Amino acid sequence: MTTYVITVPGTFVHGVTDASRTAMERRLRPRDPKNTDLGESEELNLLTVGEGSTFSVRIEVEADSRAGAEAEAVRLVSSALRDSGFSQDDAPLGPVAVTGIDREF
Repeated sequence: MTTYVITVPGTFVHGVTDASRTAMERRLRPRDPKNTDLGESEELNLLTVGEGSTFSVRIEVEADSRAGAEAEAVRLVSSALRDSGFSQDDAPLGPVAVTGIDREF
Protein backbone atom coordinates (compact mmCIF):
# COMPACT_ATOMS: atom_id res chain seq x y z
CA MET A 1 0.00 0.00 0.00
CA THR A 2 1.26 3.46 -0.89
CA THR A 3 0.35 6.81 0.64
CA TYR A 4 -0.40 9.49 -1.95
CA VAL A 5 -1.07 13.18 -1.52
CA ILE A 6 -3.57 14.10 -4.22
CA THR A 7 -4.62 17.58 -5.31
CA VAL A 8 -8.19 17.95 -6.56
CA PRO A 9 -8.96 21.36 -8.13
CA GLY A 10 -12.38 22.83 -8.72
CA THR A 11 -14.52 25.96 -8.79
CA PHE A 12 -17.28 27.13 -6.50
CA VAL A 13 -19.58 28.45 -9.23
CA HIS A 14 -21.72 30.52 -6.84
CA GLY A 15 -18.98 31.25 -4.31
CA VAL A 16 -18.52 29.66 -0.90
CA THR A 17 -19.55 30.80 2.56
CA ASP A 18 -17.31 30.49 5.59
CA ALA A 19 -19.77 28.00 7.07
CA SER A 20 -19.71 25.78 3.96
CA ARG A 21 -15.93 25.96 3.81
CA THR A 22 -15.63 24.99 7.47
CA ALA A 23 -18.07 22.11 7.00
CA MET A 24 -16.09 20.78 4.06
CA GLU A 25 -12.78 21.05 5.92
CA ARG A 26 -14.31 19.22 8.90
CA ARG A 27 -15.45 16.35 6.66
CA LEU A 28 -12.01 16.05 5.05
CA ARG A 29 -9.90 16.64 8.19
CA PRO A 30 -9.00 12.93 8.66
CA ARG A 31 -7.37 13.08 5.20
CA ASP A 32 -5.33 16.22 5.93
CA PRO A 33 -1.94 15.91 4.17
CA LYS A 34 -0.25 17.56 7.17
CA ASN A 35 -0.34 14.04 8.63
CA THR A 36 2.28 13.01 6.05
CA ASP A 37 5.97 13.92 5.91
CA LEU A 38 5.40 15.70 2.59
CA GLY A 39 2.41 17.63 3.86
CA GLU A 40 4.24 18.75 6.96
CA SER A 41 7.46 19.76 5.22
CA GLU A 42 5.69 21.51 2.33
CA GLU A 43 3.06 23.08 4.62
CA LEU A 44 0.23 21.86 2.40
CA ASN A 45 -3.22 23.18 3.23
CA LEU A 46 -6.23 20.90 3.14
CA LEU A 47 -8.42 23.45 1.31
CA THR A 48 -7.25 26.55 -0.51
CA VAL A 49 -9.75 28.95 -2.08
CA GLY A 50 -8.39 31.44 -4.58
CA GLU A 51 -9.69 34.39 -6.53
CA GLY A 52 -12.65 33.65 -8.72
CA SER A 53 -13.75 30.96 -6.23
CA THR A 54 -11.33 28.39 -7.61
CA PHE A 55 -10.21 25.87 -5.02
CA SER A 56 -7.72 23.09 -4.43
CA VAL A 57 -8.18 20.25 -1.99
CA ARG A 58 -5.08 18.30 -0.98
CA ILE A 59 -5.75 15.02 0.73
CA GLU A 60 -3.88 11.91 1.83
CA VAL A 61 -5.05 8.64 0.26
CA GLU A 62 -3.74 5.10 0.64
CA ALA A 63 -4.04 2.95 -2.47
CA ASP A 64 -2.37 0.19 -4.46
CA SER A 65 -1.97 2.35 -7.55
CA ARG A 66 -1.89 5.94 -8.75
CA ALA A 67 -5.17 5.49 -10.60
CA GLY A 68 -6.79 4.03 -7.48
CA ALA A 69 -5.54 6.94 -5.38
CA GLU A 70 -6.84 9.49 -7.87
CA ALA A 71 -10.26 7.81 -8.04
CA GLU A 72 -10.51 7.62 -4.24
CA ALA A 73 -9.54 11.29 -3.91
CA VAL A 74 -12.28 12.34 -6.34
CA ARG A 75 -14.79 10.16 -4.48
CA LEU A 76 -13.83 11.65 -1.09
CA VAL A 77 -13.85 15.26 -2.28
CA SER A 78 -17.13 14.80 -4.18
CA SER A 79 -18.72 13.30 -1.08
CA ALA A 80 -17.48 16.14 1.16
CA LEU A 81 -18.79 18.71 -1.31
CA ARG A 82 -22.18 16.98 -1.57
CA ASP A 83 -22.45 16.64 2.24
CA SER A 84 -21.61 20.34 2.54
CA GLY A 85 -24.48 21.30 0.23
CA PHE A 86 -22.72 21.57 -3.16
CA SER A 87 -23.97 19.72 -6.23
CA GLN A 88 -21.63 18.74 -9.08
CA ASP A 89 -22.91 21.79 -10.96
CA ASP A 90 -22.22 24.08 -7.98
CA ALA A 91 -18.61 22.89 -7.58
CA PRO A 92 -17.28 21.09 -10.67
CA LEU A 93 -13.93 19.36 -10.24
CA GLY A 94 -10.94 19.58 -12.53
CA PRO A 95 -8.28 16.98 -13.35
CA VAL A 96 -6.56 15.57 -10.28
CA ALA A 97 -2.80 15.50 -9.77
CA VAL A 98 -0.49 13.47 -7.59
CA THR A 99 1.25 15.98 -5.34
CA GLY A 100 3.41 13.43 -3.53
CA ILE A 101 4.05 9.74 -2.95
CA ASP A 102 5.29 8.13 0.27
CA ARG A 103 6.05 4.47 -0.38
CA GLU A 104 6.94 2.04 2.34
CA PHE A 105 9.35 -0.66 1.17
